[in-house]
Amino acid sequence: MLFLIGVQELGRWKEGFTKEEKQDLMHIAVCRLFVNDGHYEFVGRDDEGWPHYELTSKIAPQDLTGQEQLLKARIVTYFKELEAEEGLLDS
Repeated sequence: MLFLIGVQELGRWKEGFTKEEKQDLMHIAVCRLFVNDGHYEFVGRDDEGWPHYELTSKIAPQDLTGQEQLLKARIVTYFKELEAEEGLLDS
């Protein structure tokens, strides 16, 4: 899911992302997921159009289960917001 969110935030698809690009896409996703919590701030895009974020506050340490639950909750919120932006939710 993180990879897909990263591609969505990048705004384009290409065949054959490199391993490093895949890691970057997952990092973009994590940053984007925690923008609403105030942990990251979008700072802009580079010359190639890749989004960049700045860490504004650290995320409280959690065990693996807690991290997984937190990420799952943020992913669900992300897709709900995306649907609302696209006008796909029934009111």
